[in-house]
Amino acid sequence: MSFILKPVDTVETISREDFKKNYLDAGKPLIIKGLTKDWPAREKWTTDYLKEIGGNIEVNLVDNSKADPTKPINASIASMKFGDYLDLIKREPTELRIFFFNLFKHVPSLINDIKIPKDLMGGFIESMPAMFFGGSNSVTFLHYDIDLPHLFHTHFGGRKHIILFDNKWKKRLYCIPNATYALEDYDVANPDFEKFPALKGVEGYEVFLEHGDTLFMPTGMWHWMKYLDGSFSLSLRAWDASLSRKAASVFNLAIKGGVDSLLKMAFKAPYAQWREKLAIKRAERALKNGNPK
Repeated sequence: MSFILKPVDTVETISREDFKKNYLDAGKPLIIKGLTKDWPAREKWTTDYLKEIGGNIEVNLVDNSKADPTKPINASIASMKFGDYLDLIKREPTELRIFFFNLFKHVPSLINDIKIPKDLMGGFIESMPAMFFGGSNSVTFLHYDIDLPHLFHTHFGGRKHIILFDNKWKKRLYCIPNATYALEDYDVANPDFEKFPALKGVEGYEVFLEHGDTLFMPTGMWHWMKYLDGSFSLSLRAWDASLSRKAASVFNLAIKGGVDSLLKMAFKAPYAQWREKLAIKRAERALKNGNPK
């Protein structure tokens, strides 16, 4: 059994007007298959090429393990040379991932291989093109981005399974208090509705990205990702135009980032247990009250 999932709209190309009206303003995801058709990266970016230009860089790795309550979220568990990691994901399944890696800082010329889609919207954070790498079977836990950007997420070199939810479902998803991620004790791809009843009836979207596909995820959208092949993605981030959304971003970074990290370091496991119990209570209350409607 799974959630109530529907496919994401898919287009080859889209006009600025159509994109703004039906997806950006509507807060609705979209797959744009032709966005990268004129990017040099579409043909150029292979694991062999990335190894050639950045193989000696030391990279931090994360895996599918539940977050350590005493450490910041996405704390690394190991490190290795970037080239060795690329060989690993090409060779065999692994849970190891590279999270939010700005390879452009090490190899500035990479910026010439992509084209930021300013024809669709403004507000792009051009200094933060983030790359994500995963071996087949590696999973990114269910969360939404703490700084609330719009995301253009382009995949390279394989397939990626993605499940999305609108932010209105956050309580029913067992959102951890003071955080932007969900309780990690259920399998998003196959949830146990008896153990986690608030999940039943939650509606979302299901996506399978292939090489060169770009997924637009509006601000605040929850996402869970599984690499079906050893592969990688590029996320381009853009601010929402509204002042209220920018204020919410600052609040999240200060409270759900800074203050929460301090509380975790100070109170460790008891704080983590308290948050998980509260997430369950809030989810059950939201289910009982019929939220969201």
